[in-house]
Amino acid sequence: MSKSSIVIIIYIIGLIFGALVLNLWSAETSPKSLLGILWTALFLVGLFYSEKNEKK
Repeated sequence: MSKSSIVIIIYIIGLIFGALVLNLWSAETSPKSLLGILWTALFLVGLFYSEKNEKK
């Protein structure tokens, strides 16, 4: 399994956790919504570095 696939699976698990446990997608906007943005930013950085290391 490639590193990028592992990063994507971890991201999806984190989204499901955020939706079910933290209730990030509720109608109310709160500081919890910043967690979703931070999680997506970490995903993009992880995906970038995993693709960069696979090309070497």
